[in-house]
Amino acid sequence: MDKKIQFPGKSSVRAFKPLTAIARLLGLTLCGGILLGGGTLSAQESEALPQPTSVRTPQELDLSPEIIESSPVLQRWLKETPNVLQEIRSDPSFRTRVRVGYAREPSNDDASGFNVGVEDLFLGGTGLTLSGDYYASGEGDRSSGGAELRYYLLPLGGYFNIAPVVGYRQIDGDSYSTDGLQLGGRVMLVLSRTGAADLSLGYSRVGIGSDETVGVASFSVGYAIARQFRIGADLQRQDADDDNDTRVGIVLEWMPGS
Repeated sequence: MDKKIQFPGKSSVRAFKPLTAIARLLGLTLCGGILLGGGTLSAQESEALPQPTSVRTPQELDLSPEIIESSPVLQRWLKETPNVLQEIRSDPSFRTRVRVGYAREPSNDDASGFNVGVEDLFLGGTGLTLSGDYYASGEGDRSSGGAELRYYLLPLGGYFNIAPVVGYRQIDGDSYSTDGLQLGGRVMLVLSRTGAADLSLGYSRVGIGSDETVGVASFSVGYAIARQFRIGADLQRQDADDDNDTRVGIVLEWMPGS
C-alpha cells in the first residue's frame, strides 16, 4: 500500500522563517569560524573575506513584526549589520583574573606562604593590560611583589599571543634582595576561549640598572570549574647571582564580568 508523504503546514514553515533570516544575515559567521579554528588571518585573506552588507529591511526578509520582536538577534542585525570578523579579532580570548592562593618553596625546606594578585586588567579597548601580585612566606622573611604593564602584540581574539613586559618589582630572598625596573616578555597560549583554559610562560629581569639583578621565570596554567571561577597552578623560579628560589602554588581565580 502506498503511503502518502506528509508535508509541513504553513505554521511549520513560519516557524523556520527566523532561522532562514538569521542564516541570510550571518554571512560572515563562516569567516569567523575559520578564524576561531585556525588563528588569525593574513592581510590578503582578510581582504578576500566578505564585508558587511547593507542593512536588510523587514519587508525584504518577508518577516512578520511578531517574529522580529521575539528575536533579539534579528533586531540587532536589522538595526546595524556587525562586522563579525572584526569582533572576533578584537574580543579577547582570555579574561581578567583576580587570584588568591597557597604556595610552597621546595628550595627552602618546603616553607609555605600565600599570594594574591590580578592578571590582565584591560586598559581601554587595546592590547594593553595591567597586572600585579604579592607573595609572602609564612615566616615573613621572604617576599616579592610588583606591578607590570603588558602589551599584547597580536589580535586579542587569537589562540596565541606575545607581550613585552615593563614594570616595577621588589624581591627579598634569604641571601639576596633587589627592587627596581622590571623588563621581560610573556607568551600566552589559549586552549579554550573566554578564560576556559589557558597557559602562559614568562621571563623578566628585576633591578635593571642596580647593583644586583634577579631573573624571574614563571609558568601558569588555569582551567575553569564554573562560569566565573578557575583553578590554577603556578611554578616560579628566581635566580640571583649566588642563590635561587623555587615556588610551586595553587590558586583560585575569579573572572569578573559575565
